[in-house]
Amino acid sequence: MMSERIKGVLSPVVTPFREDLSVDLPRFIDQCKWLQSNQIGLAFLGTNSEANSLSPQERLEMIEALVQAGLNPKGMMPGTGGCDLPSTVRLTQRAVELGCAGVLMLPPFYYKGVSDEGLYRYFSEVIQRVADDRLKIYLYHIPPVAQVGITLPLIERLLKSYPSVIAGVKDSSGDWQNTQAMLERFGPQGFDVFAGSETFLLQTLRGGGAGCISATANVNAVAIHGLYQNWKGPDADAQQRGLDRIRQIFQSFPMIPALKSAIAHWSSNDDWLRLRPPLTQLSPDQHRDLIQQLEAAGFSITGLR
Repeated sequence: MMSERIKGVLSPVVTPFREDLSVDLPRFIDQCKWLQSNQIGLAFLGTNSEANSLSPQERLEMIEALVQAGLNPKGMMPGTGGCDLPSTVRLTQRAVELGCAGVLMLPPFYYKGVSDEGLYRYFSEVIQRVADDRLKIYLYHIPPVAQVGITLPLIERLLKSYPSVIAGVKDSSGDWQNTQAMLERFGPQGFDVFAGSETFLLQTLRGGGAGCISATANVNAVAIHGLYQNWKGPDADAQQRGLDRIRQIFQSFPMIPALKSAIAHWSSNDDWLRLRPPLTQLSPDQHRDLIQQLEAAGFSITGLR
């Protein structure tokens, strides 16, 4: 009997840092509670979580802290992928043990121009070493950042070898034709396609997809979930245009510092502005411009701590 898969809108939760740049776990837990209270799933330890600026031990502690704090692991899809096999296996095993709905897994991205054969062996090795029937892997395709993509033939081969493990994909290519090809080719096999931005949410749902995993779900949670709930409604296209307007404002700035600037502003807590190097926060002028544009668009965030 197959357990129900995670669907809907998920957020790669931004990571708060203390003054010494250590992870602020209590504030991270509060942010995740706020997201879950707004029906947003937790795809934490993703790109916008600055996950690749975190050590494997820090990532492990973040997964454990959320479950220990009483958040529902069935609403979690932590990022466990990395360049080295042992860390990926260790994080993935722990996520499965804690009951997470699935894991979001980058390909090993340091070496460029690697073959599908090499990537297949990597994912296969992880699956065999974790060796747990509960494992559900969501492949993370983000070629603009990783520069190592996950091709359709690779997905096909993995699905053929591990049909009960390879559960879906987050497509952050920004290429609708690629997302559409995944939906048409693998959707009928029960493969769940998540768009990597709410810009493609309505199209993805109309194509039979599972939802989206979006940076701006960190801040625009209510509106994005609203479209997911009402995508068959008569005003769905208008809702999508509203989401696009807010997304475009955020995208006109470096995304991760812009998200943190918005959270800092609406939570009245400048600790949120911190990023780990090499990322840097918005300049005061950029911060001011971002908030002015968002307020002019009627945007605000309520309930943040």
